[in-house]
Amino acid sequence: MTMAAGKITDILSGRQWQQVLERDAEADGKFFYAVRSTGIVCRPTCPSRRPAKTNVQFFSTLAEALKAGFRPCRRCHPERTTPAPDPQAAAVARAARYIKEHAGERVTTHELADIAGINRLALHRAFRRIFGVSPAQYIRQQRLKTFTNTIKESTMRVTDAIYDAGFGSSSRLYENSGARLGMTPREMKNGAFGITIRYTIAESPLGRMLVAATEKGICTIAFGEDNSEVLEALHQNFPQAELVAETPKTGWLAEAVRFITSQMSEHPAAATFPLDVRATAFQQRVWQALQEIPRGETRNYSQLAAEIGSPSSTRAVASACARNPVAVIIPCHRVIGKDGSLTGYRWGTDRKRRLLEAEKKVARFS
Repeated sequence: MTMAAGKITDILSGRQWQQVLERDAEADGKFFYAVRSTGIVCRPTCPSRRPAKTNVQFFSTLAEALKAGFRPCRRCHPERTTPAPDPQAAAVARAARYIKEHAGERVTTHELADIAGINRLALHRAFRRIFGVSPAQYIRQQRLKTFTNTIKESTMRVTDAIYDAGFGSSSRLYENSGARLGMTPREMKNGAFGITIRYTIAESPLGRMLVAATEKGICTIAFGEDNSEVLEALHQNFPQAELVAETPKTGWLAEAVRFITSQMSEHPAAATFPLDVRATAFQQRVWQALQEIPRGETRNYSQLAAEIGSPSSTRAVASACARNPVAVIIPCHRVIGKDGSLTGYRWGTDRKRRLLEAEKKVARFS
């Protein structure tokens, strides 16, 4: 195998592992993963505890895994054409379809329960289990999606789009959007053109580090082996923004670099920096819970799901951690597997290990 082919294989395996961690339903049928220590092959969405990545082997087809000597999992049944559906999936689907069809109207949970054919409590639990959010949060997300699509795809005035999406006023839109929009409605209508993001790249204990900020706050923190790698992460997050490179010696951005770097050392600085990140209501809950994990401690995905009051949303919690755009400040590195393994980390498990070791050292002597 050539070096180029090997790198492509590594990238593909990394993506597949992340999909396994997130129990990504879209990955079902596209590949299978086998666990060498148990001799079992599973779907990416298997509800069983995640193994250590070093014990995992990926296969394009189930036949390949069976030929290699692995046996089908009895929980996710990879040999079946489709996985066993959630017992209330049909009810939730009816409610979700009704919400989307009436996105510009006021919808109550009483109505949804009647449409779904189950009681309100069962509906609430099923929504959290399947979508990771409550029915009310799902309604708000659909309103925001309706507004976003309307403002981007039509010539409708911003105020008209606000009311058409079901918000009673512009203040209600901002109240519900908050950090989720990450920009004003006018900026969204213009396709994010005109938004200036200043960034700097510096050396850190974890390699090259990019810190980027809008006028509202930090929007991206990325790590990589070289400048091109961290710049690519910024371009992916903000493909239409005006990116301005800086090499500040003083000022707010320089302070942010020093603060973030200090968090990886034995002497972390105490400071709070404003953030300008886009997130759903569920992601906000997860990220807030991450920031409340004490330095030197860790949680697994199930524990984090329980702490935000959604114990069956382990997959959604893993997905929210994976989509964290500001490493270190929102410490998704403090989430590990149930078996103590480091599991995945967007910036590499070696960086995750070093961060945790530094934090534990500080905790011991503080």
